[in-house]
Amino acid sequence: MMESILAGIALALTWESILAVIAGVVAGQLLGAIPGLTATMTVALLIPYTYYLEPWVGVPMLLGMFKGSLFGSSITAILVKTPGTPAAAATVMDGYPLAQQGKGEKACKMALYSSVFGDSFSDIVLIFGASFLAAIALNFGPAEYTLLVAFSLMTMGFISGARIWKGIFAMLLGMLLGIVGLDPVTATPRLTMGFLELEEGIGLIPMLIGFLAVAEVLRQMELPRKQLATSTVSFSDDPADRRVSWLEFRGVLPTLLKSSSLGTAVGALPGISATVAAFLAYNEARRTSKTPEKFGKGALEGVAAPESANNAVSGANLVPMMAFGIPGDIAAALILSALLIQGITPGPVIFRDNPEPIYAIFTALLLANLVNLILGHGLIRIARRVVTVPKRVLFPVVIVIAAAGAYAMRGSLFDIQLVVVFGLLGWALTKLAFPTVPLLIGFILMPILESNLRISMLIAGSVPDPLAYFFARPAFVTLMAVMTLLLILVLRRIFRDRQAARAAGMKGG
Repeated sequence: MMESILAGIALALTWESILAVIAGVVAGQLLGAIPGLTATMTVALLIPYTYYLEPWVGVPMLLGMFKGSLFGSSITAILVKTPGTPAAAATVMDGYPLAQQGKGEKACKMALYSSVFGDSFSDIVLIFGASFLAAIALNFGPAEYTLLVAFSLMTMGFISGARIWKGIFAMLLGMLLGIVGLDPVTATPRLTMGFLELEEGIGLIPMLIGFLAVAEVLRQMELPRKQLATSTVSFSDDPADRRVSWLEFRGVLPTLLKSSSLGTAVGALPGISATVAAFLAYNEARRTSKTPEKFGKGALEGVAAPESANNAVSGANLVPMMAFGIPGDIAAALILSALLIQGITPGPVIFRDNPEPIYAIFTALLLANLVNLILGHGLIRIARRVVTVPKRVLFPVVIVIAAAGAYAMRGSLFDIQLVVVFGLLGWALTKLAFPTVPLLIGFILMPILESNLRISMLIAGSVPDPLAYFFARPAFVTLMAVMTLLLILVLRRIFRDRQAARAAGMKGG
């Protein structure tokens, strides 16, 4: 056993493997920063070439690319409110306000440290607890997924802003947009308005780019002409605003641990993406924060939570794949295909039949985190120079990149039109002071909620006692009890906060 581990570490530390990890991280960071050009797309294109590389060289390169892309996408999310990948959409909520306050470099460094922390956390869990976590993940079926997603939507609607009705309205609007397309069971078109392109549903990338980036450009274009001649993002000269102090890092450490744990748990559940993990972590961090009113205005916790969670998914989604041969998401499925090309079949016997390549891959995972940390500082410096150009110069570039990113996904001009439509919608909702987070979460989670709910109802309808299908499942009963308790705590906190606000208002009056 120990000989296999040491041999695997030696393979991972060869110059070929190290160079492959570095190349993967660099490519991932650069591609992740470009809207639409996700690392998943690039990984898919590079998989055939891994046939000519050893598994401890080709697979770590693919993993390094995926890890680098998650951090790279947060740079543009923070500085120009344009997430490179959907997983960075939640980072916009507090990262961009920090950049507007001159603390963009601090926010980027917090995103970097959080990304590396979440990555390392999930990789360690993968190495030491793959079989245990995968066994738990296999107990989650459609009923449990339905309960988990419904709870997330419910709590997000309640705590999303000062006015609950606006949060609920935004969430319901997002859910409505999420059901556009063909019915998953009957294949009947819904809300497509006669457009064949909408039968596939609204693309996530065009929606995010339009709703976040284009809407912000429209809002900024309302500024006076003199302000448009200033830099897009100004950086404070105060050294404290350009770094993350140990005190600040220690302050968000509980959030990092909690969000990394959540991201690891979500990543171990097949079918749940890093985007969902990021929004769930942001939601939970805001719910449990001592200062929830700072979220959305530039809270470091609001950057740390989604970044650590979405990066924790990258290691955890390999858990069911390594233990049972079941990929957790698209990225894991691509890694699975790369291993199969090499003649390595993941599953219960993988550690018996191919121990050395697997331990080499595990070592390369940790090495990629170190490389990501080192090279990330260089990417931040480059990005800082790019965004100091005047707004009137950068905004047209953002629009062009947004259109190109939306077009790149499906090669459809209709997606560019969607970018414009969602840009106008996002601008209008911002003007009316509606929160954006519930709409995004509703849009992302609604397809997952609907598909699992429909499957659960079909299964329950095929048995004599439908309730027995749900309450005979220990995982469902346990999850329901936990969710009910958490919902009571959320409602109690909302009630107390409103009572306190009402008392303060009466006192002030």
